Amino acid sequence: MHSDAVTSGDLNITNLGPREISSPANTRDFAHDGSCWHTDGDRIVLNDHMDSIRDAMRLDIDPPSIELAGPRREIFFKPADTCIAIVTCGGLCPGINDVIRSIVMQAYYTYGVREILGIQYGYEGLDPAFGHKPIELTPDRVMNITSFGGSILGTSRGKRDVKVMANRLEALGVNILYVIGGDGSQRGAQVIHEELQQRGSRIAVIGVPKTIDNDIMFMDRSFGYQTAFAVAFHAVTSAHTEAKGARNGVGLVKLMGRDSGFIACSAALATGDANAVLIPEVPFRLDGETGLFALIEQRLASRGHAVVIAAEGAGQDLIPDAEHATDASGNKLHADIGIFLKERIAAHFMKRGIEANLKYIDPSYLIRSVPASPEDRIFCLNLGRHAVHAGMAGKTGMVVARWHQSYVHLPMSLVTRGRRKVDPSGDLWRSVIESTGQPTRIGV
Repeated sequence: MHSDAVTSGDLNITNLGPREISSPANTRDFAHDGSCWHTDGDRIVLNDHMDSIRDAMRLDIDPPSIELAGPRREIFFKPADTCIAIVTCGGLCPGINDVIRSIVMQAYYTYGVREILGIQYGYEGLDPAFGHKPIELTPDRVMNITSFGGSILGTSRGKRDVKVMANRLEALGVNILYVIGGDGSQRGAQVIHEELQQRGSRIAVIGVPKTIDNDIMFMDRSFGYQTAFAVAFHAVTSAHTEAKGARNGVGLVKLMGRDSGFIACSAALATGDANAVLIPEVPFRLDGETGLFALIEQRLASRGHAVVIAAEGAGQDLIPDAEHATDASGNKLHADIGIFLKERIAAHFMKRGIEANLKYIDPSYLIRSVPASPEDRIFCLNLGRHAVHAGMAGKTGMVVARWHQSYVHLPMSLVTRGRRKVDPSGDLWRSVIESTGQPTRIGV
């Protein structure tokens, strides 16, 4: 979805009610000059392109704008009576434990919340039929969890009965639910929010978007992405080393990117070693004078080695008889483009009588399960901080994100409308083309 299609009404944030409790942070030294506080009127424009602002000025209206994240001087929930729950859903991603730690530390030390529950194994933990009991989260318990990848709470995929989950939250006495997960998990959080609103339950639902594919709408980036392409960087450099070390060496790397090719693009740019990058957003062909096979042949003839990066969702139309089923969360399960390309490239060169030494690398689970990089840790820390500020202020049905380098509040209903993709006519893809030297369209 393009930002020009979003109206001001799409950006409204729901509040559970008036804020009448003085924030505990009022007693802190930094609070005295008032510069740390935000109001709901503190906003930034959604689209900062000058043409968009001129259009709004010509119509004498305010351009669509986003509410800034940050502490409010008055809050909705009384900290001593507040129960927080944290749940992690979907696939693993670097930084989940960092977000958990940040939420616990911020809630405990800044606001004085003492009841913090960890919901085990995703939304399964909100269904009593599975028997997963919440665990108590304290500063001591989460102190060192950032040293490990994955989630200390465990995770799962799949939809659960929203009424059962809402009943469970009410039975546990939860006031704020934090959902750490991707677009499918945030859609689930949106359904929980709507059910609670319909019941009149004063339970806040706050999302912290998670996807290493970097494909959630209206965000500069999602946590885990920086770590993911840093690991992908090493996979591509290894493929390059392997390819250079063999006569007619071909390094083939499959990277994560089910519907968006951001990791593949970033890894290619960071290494400068790729000769072809294949992503879901740009179709390509194998055969023909300008196809992938010909491109590899030309590269081998001129330099003696080649490196190809393929995002997992690339080239699905090329794989015959592929069964495009879905996983438990409703995400499309793609056929394995890496194995397909490995077999087809090997068969092509054998048929042509050309010796090619193919090295295939798939680092997917390494990327998912490593601890977050230092930069991602800082990002996760700030997402957790702002999530707690929002929850304690009584905001609900929203996610925390960063947009135009500012931390903001976005409605769940907006960010789950679609997925962010690499623009084939945009600067990122242009930079990939210039870095690799590949045609804008391979064989198409």
